[in-house]
Amino acid sequence: MPVHRLNHAVLYVRDVQRSVAFYQEALGFQVVMGMKGAAFLQAPGSTNDHDLGLFEIGENAAASPAGRTSVGLYHLAWEVDTLDELERVAARLAELGALVGASDHSTTKALYAKDPDGLEFEVSWLVPASLLTDETRAARATIRPLDLSADKERYGAQTRGGVGVSIPV
Repeated sequence: MPVHRLNHAVLYVRDVQRSVAFYQEALGFQVVMGMKGAAFLQAPGSTNDHDLGLFEIGENAAASPAGRTSVGLYHLAWEVDTLDELERVAARLAELGALVGASDHSTTKALYAKDPDGLEFEVSWLVPASLLTDETRAARATIRPLDLSADKERYGAQTRGGVGVSIPV
């Protein structure tokens, strides 16, 4: 049986309480279990036992060299249901000073942010399969600036993303 989805990610962080507060404020995650130096969080609406595990390694921990001087994880990506929700998350991440970029990958509309330890993550909306065209698929070869207003006009602010792509029909 092949792997069919990511169940959770685990991050090493300097201060678990600071990271918990960030993920709660930024993405609405809730703590489902915690212990000294660790916390397990669940995304709103998730049916996973937990979506994110955090393990504290202390304030003196060095920044991750991944992608600069070593191999390692670049980022995690979480999906939202609608373009309105992507816009709300963009505003919240900007308020927190965490938003570092936004891109249109044609089939995926993406925000990029960093948590308090500088670990990057993505929040994205995927064009549903029923709205994909040959032109949209071909445009994946280029990355453009994100224009949420134009995307909301084209696809609808409340259109459920990922249907038939990451979400079964």
